[in-house]
Amino acid sequence: MSSRAAAKSRSTDQQTDRPARLLAWYDRHRRTLPWRAKAGERADPYRVWLSEIMLQQTTVRAVGPYFEKFVARWPDVTALGRASLDDVLRMWAGLGYYSRARNLYACAVAVTGDHGGAFPDTEEGLRALPGIGPYTAAAIAAIAFDRRTMPVDGNIERVVTRLYAIEEALPQAKPLIQQMAATLLGPARAGDSAQALMDLGATICTPKKPACALCPLNDDCSGRIRGDQETFPRKAPKKSGMLRRGAAFVVTRGGELLVRSRPEKGLLGGMTEVPGSQWLAGQVDAAALAQAPELKGVARWHRKAGIVTHVFTHFPLELVVYTASVAARTRAPEGMRWVPVATLDGEAFPNVMRKVIAHGLDL
Repeated sequence: MSSRAAAKSRSTDQQTDRPARLLAWYDRHRRTLPWRAKAGERADPYRVWLSEIMLQQTTVRAVGPYFEKFVARWPDVTALGRASLDDVLRMWAGLGYYSRARNLYACAVAVTGDHGGAFPDTEEGLRALPGIGPYTAAAIAAIAFDRRTMPVDGNIERVVTRLYAIEEALPQAKPLIQQMAATLLGPARAGDSAQALMDLGATICTPKKPACALCPLNDDCSGRIRGDQETFPRKAPKKSGMLRRGAAFVVTRGGELLVRSRPEKGLLGGMTEVPGSQWLAGQVDAAALAQAPELKGVARWHRKAGIVTHVFTHFPLELVVYTASVAARTRAPEGMRWVPVATLDGEAFPNVMRKVIAHGLDL
């Protein structure tokens, strides 16, 4: 055999044994995570599903405490499906991307009412549930039911684009990445293969300064061989949203705070907030102040020094905060209510509202 043929043969062998090398690495280095089954144990579909929903656009470190709180309060999907949406939103408060919480609850209700408390065990069946898209369906199918499918999250995208030096930019490259990720599935242990790639991306093939020397796939990684592994995945330039501005009104009645619930649909749907103006690009302070709630005894609003800033996925926000105090028996305007300041931690405030309240009350 010629040296060229021998090299080609070695390369082919390396590619075909990638799944085995990946699983061998995983068996030695798998992360211990609160939702992950121990080696040899069967994964709990409820815990897999709950963690996957929470982990969308959120870090493992941030999710851990929330996951523990949820499973302590609702140990299975039936318990969660019988809870109230308000309770779920309160428990979720601070984790962000609140549509996930509403979808989580809707899915739990559907599994409880339509499936007898048991998750479907196929991608098709899982995708029919509220809030479960292609990635989440594949992740649950693989990890909880060992279906031979490969979910592709951000970590796996990074590993695959580097391994194959995929030049096409995201998001257009997603179908090709999905196709190439499937080549890393062995004949069995699909769930472990997926979790191995996730762990590899989280601990070794990191966005910056990947530890290539420790990678089980480094011998034939195209990005490492080329020396430009940190440039993958390729990404199209992001479009930043236009700055929006508005006002928030922090009103106290003794030891109580005036609040209301946001509409169920839309940004921060169903969450609790203090009354405020619309959030609009180019809005001037006078126009925002004109949207203050009408309250008996409030002749003028006190504007707090400084502004509250927050960045959402699609736009940055700046809020001016106005405060006022009213008499003990002042009624809340229609659609609003008074809540004790001492119990604010139990309300379903998004982070932006917690910033506003802290600013307005000097907490």
